[in-house]
Amino acid sequence: QVQLVESGGGLVQPGGSLRLSCAASGSIFRFSAMAWYRQAPGNQRELVARITSGGGYTNYADSVKGRFTISRDNTKNTVYLQMNSLKPEDTAVYYCYLERGQYNSWGQGTQVIVSS
Repeated sequence: QVQLVESGGGLVQPGGSLRLSCAASGSIFRFSAMAWYRQAPGNQRELVARITSGGGYTNYADSVKGRFTISRDNTKNTVYLQMNSLKPEDTAVYYCYLERGQYNSWGQGTQVIVSS
């Protein structure tokens, strides 16, 4: 079982920035696509960004394009989400997700609150 631990959430003012990190245990991280999802109260969990195992391809939800950047460091088993120009509607619990068939795994989530 892969363990994923997110960090970096918190309270930020509109227009501010945060960087989320997700550290993975085990040896399959570098073979796995990774993604960030988020879930706001009363809403379904939605895909925010995804990155392939080698980091060569990324895709983003339309709502975050141009503001968020997903990246990874396979030497540190860590995926990042740089979030800039944050808006109140970005408020949610953010989850990282490892995609590797039977090893698919979710992190526990980190809260992001964008408010003045």
